[in-house]
Amino acid sequence: MNTPAEFLAAYAAIGEKKSKLPIGRMILLGILAGFLIGMGAVASTTGSFAIQNPGLQKVVAGLLFPFGLILVIYTGAELFTGNCLITISVLGKKTTLGGMAKNLFFVYLGNFIGSILLAAACAFFGQYVLGDGALAVAVIKTAAAKCSMSFDKALVFGILCNILVCIGVACAIMSKSPAGKAIGAFLPVAFFVMAGFEHSIANMYYIPAGLFANSVTAYHEAAVAAGIDLTNLTWGGFFLRNLLPVTIGNILGGCGVAALLWFGHGGTDKN
Repeated sequence: MNTPAEFLAAYAAIGEKKSKLPIGRMILLGILAGFLIGMGAVASTTGSFAIQNPGLQKVVAGLLFPFGLILVIYTGAELFTGNCLITISVLGKKTTLGGMAKNLFFVYLGNFIGSILLAAACAFFGQYVLGDGALAVAVIKTAAAKCSMSFDKALVFGILCNILVCIGVACAIMSKSPAGKAIGAFLPVAFFVMAGFEHSIANMYYIPAGLFANSVTAYHEAAVAAGIDLTNLTWGGFFLRNLLPVTIGNILGGCGVAALLWFGHGGTDKN
């Protein structure tokens, strides 16, 4: 592995390159990352929805979800949350705050497109029929719970989540082998899923998936029969009660841990 100081020097250049990508490439690679993170969510929900023990359910979901980020790293896709590490490039004077903001904006847009298209495909073309619709009920329940969070809880859980995601990306970049990159990304992301923290890009899949599933009559009736409170499961609830505070939290957590690493290791000085 590279040392943390070597990682900082390497990422300063990586972030510079990211900030200078053409907008079209940012969006296209963002779509790919949104799709792959969404696929991690699809796999973790499908693999864990029937487990009754809540602790075991979280563990199984946590073990499955990280493969989305691993594939993002392997394919060179652009992920909004991980790209908060471009803070390192700004602090290293390799790019500007404006260049970083441009990357985050267009990558976020691409992530949204990729995630929501996957959610629609799963909801409207039968992926949720497993367990006679029990998977659909689980998807709706997850989305409703996320839309019912208080603003401060979603904000803090977003901060905690992206601290771990950015550490996972950093560990993957620090490794010099493909297996090491996978392990480096895997553990921190598994931890945030098990802990129940909030990831804005994953939620671009989770909540629209619940909204789309709830629009299917059979799934909606099953969710009502299961006693799920659907009051806050609206597009307004998605954007204002979850995505807004979680995104702010992700930015604070990701940029904060990037700055902590930069100043903690003396910038690019080799210690």
